[in-house]
Amino acid sequence: MFIAMNHFKVANGKEDEFERAWRERQTYLDGVAGFVEFALLKADAAGEYISHSVWKDRAAFVDWTNSEAFVKGHRQGSLMGVLEGAPHVSTYEAIIVETAEGRTAGAR
Repeated sequence: MFIAMNHFKVANGKEDEFERAWRERQTYLDGVAGFVEFALLKADAAGEYISHSVWKDRAAFVDWTNSEAFVKGHRQGSLMGVLEGAPHVSTYEAIIVETAEGRTAGAR
């Protein structure tokens, strides 16, 4: 499992606009090979958000970043004036995965 997180700092008072932009955008993730799950997370700290995507593996994520679906999903309007700066991307390889059913076999 591979996880990619984009960290956003939203300008004070622009939170509703930021959330609306995410709700209204087309994701183009349907049918993307290796895509597992997406969540937009809002922190307790004011203006902090994370887009969190889960992928089968790193290769699936990299393939998506090189795909037409990625290009389409990222050309939908600008968040200029809504963000305090550029988002920061972090990526993670899952070492242990545990669900309600137990620990996932094959996790490193």
